[in-house]
Amino acid sequence: MRSPRLAALELRRFGRGKLPRAALASLLLLPLLYGALYLWSFWDPYSRLDRIPVALVNDDRGASVGKQKLTAGDDIAEGLRDSDTFEWHRMSAAEAREGVEDGTYYLSLTMPSDFSERIASSSGDAPETGALQVRTNDANNYIVGQISRTVFSKVRTAASTKASRSFLDRIFISFSDIHGETEKAAAGADDLKGGIDKAEKGSKDLAAGLKEAKEGSGELSGGLKDLDEGAGDLEDGAQQVADGTQKLADKVGGAADQVRPFLDENGDTIADTATLVADSAATIRGHLDAFVKTAPAAETGTRAASDTLDDVYERRCEEAVLPDAACADLKKAKDAAADAAVLAADVNTVVKNYGGDMKAFDKDLETLEKQARALAKAAPTLSEDLDNAVTEVNALNKGAAKVAKGAKTLHTGLGTAKTGAEDLDTGVGDLKTGAIDLKGGMYKLADGSGKLAGGLHDGAEQIPDYDEQDRDRRTEVMADPVRLATKDLHKAPNYGTGFAPYFIPLSLWVGAMVAYMLIQPLNRRALAAGASAWRIALAGWLPVAALGVLQTVALMAVLHWAVGLQMVRAAGTVGFLFLVTACFAAIVQWLNARFGAAGRILVLAFLMLQLTSAGGTYPVQTSPDFFNAVHPFLPMSHVVDALRRLITGGGPGPVWQACAVLVAFTVGALALTALSARRKQVWTLDRLHPELSL
Repeated sequence: MRSPRLAALELRRFGRGKLPRAALASLLLLPLLYGALYLWSFWDPYSRLDRIPVALVNDDRGASVGKQKLTAGDDIAEGLRDSDTFEWHRMSAAEAREGVEDGTYYLSLTMPSDFSERIASSSGDAPETGALQVRTNDANNYIVGQISRTVFSKVRTAASTKASRSFLDRIFISFSDIHGETEKAAAGADDLKGGIDKAEKGSKDLAAGLKEAKEGSGELSGGLKDLDEGAGDLEDGAQQVADGTQKLADKVGGAADQVRPFLDENGDTIADTATLVADSAATIRGHLDAFVKTAPAAETGTRAASDTLDDVYERRCEEAVLPDAACADLKKAKDAAADAAVLAADVNTVVKNYGGDMKAFDKDLETLEKQARALAKAAPTLSEDLDNAVTEVNALNKGAAKVAKGAKTLHTGLGTAKTGAEDLDTGVGDLKTGAIDLKGGMYKLADGSGKLAGGLHDGAEQIPDYDEQDRDRRTEVMADPVRLATKDLHKAPNYGTGFAPYFIPLSLWVGAMVAYMLIQPLNRRALAAGASAWRIALAGWLPVAALGVLQTVALMAVLHWAVGLQMVRAAGTVGFLFLVTACFAAIVQWLNARFGAAGRILVLAFLMLQLTSAGGTYPVQTSPDFFNAVHPFLPMSHVVDALRRLITGGGPGPVWQACAVLVAFTVGALALTALSARRKQVWTLDRLHPELSL
């Protein structure tokens, strides 16, 4: 009897009663119940997160940022309540803590009282980060805690982005304010440069004027020096004349009655004395020309210099916005010029007392000279003119005394004027040096102010000035400068679609495993009849493979039309699953045929080994090294990879590779089953009395 007929006979056994028929129906529906229920329960859990009760605590007091009120806690709470993420329950912190502890709420989210203040501190002197407080309890549910970390990470990112936008918006507004103030500073620098340019021109004029004043003060000092020397000679001569006339008057007045005999006896002496007086008067007259010319000029020059220095000092030291470093030297020069002007005025007053041009003084000296010479000429006959001589001598004495006193006053005044003129010359020299330094400093200041104005204009151009639209656009970019541009290739729409490649082969393996609990892996009649080992192996494999095809059709029909599984390659998926169920049937058949009752335990163990190393949930690389080592050598690993490409899309390479692996496992398992069948045809004591029976 051929293998298909043997397989049909095996299946006909289930049509002989109600219970076998029910068992066969259950066998057909077992993978459907196993796979469909699993996938249905895991299909899209994230779409029902709004059913998870979660506690929301908002203790935020708010904060003020400038004239605006910041209520970050209220904003976040309102956004969460409007979202579909979790079922939010507003409550106090104590109620939330108790609810998470006793399991009423899976977790809690708390906005602390200083949440807005910390966010607002980003624009202050001590910025701080705001903290959202999440409390979870893995004793309630571990997965909810994992989901909450993902959800609240997005909440934190949104809150951080909003706070960053507010902070950066104030920065861009500050840029605009700085731009405007820098433009004002640049305009002020332009005005400053104009004023400094004028000051620089004034410093040049001052330096030129002081140069001329230095030359004039030098000439004045030299002239007053010569005049002082002449006044000294004049004082000495006038004093000698006064002394002589005084002696003469004393003698004439004291011994008038006795003079005549004396004059007779001393006529020559009188003549010599008169000659001396005449010569002295002539000497004094010889210096009067220089004296007359220099005194008015000295007064005028010193007064002009004093007035000039007063004006300079007033402009640079009293009216100037910024004090001048040369003010101390300017004050010394101003005071010295004032003293020299006073002294020169005194000297000129002496000149004025004698008629302005010294004619009266010169006339007095001329008269003195003439009278002295007349006296010398008339000395031999003085006794005859004694009475007249006494009168003239007294007059001469008075005039000589006046001349001596005036000469002394003149000498003293010219000495003071000379000292003042020297101080004036020194002060004007220092002032000239300071003016030159001031000129150089003003030049540097003008150059620096020009650079300052240019730099401020350049800076104002470089400082950005954003309008509201541009500021909003830049704030948005800088608040969230890096965005994740994801591109999902062959994206699974939900959890169920993602886990389908893992649960579908699991359910088909369970279907084959249970099928061989009802169907014999090796037909006993064929074994007893001595049929071919291959025929026996195929006869035991075909019924389960046929049932596996029916199981696959039922499972995929429900998953597609009832649960909603969408497959990119639907026909390819179903055809591939026919090969999968055939392979699984061959492997389970061999384990049962070879090891008997123990084979059922090995089938379950082999299932566990495949599930843990197939990478159906987490990538296999995250598993221990043992599972990574056995992963490539187990059929379910290739089945999972192939189903992912068939259901969600992708290159068909893993599909063809999986087909080759499944065919190899199928042929290999059938060959091993045939070998086991050949051994089973020989009866042994172990077969008659097995050690383990299930």
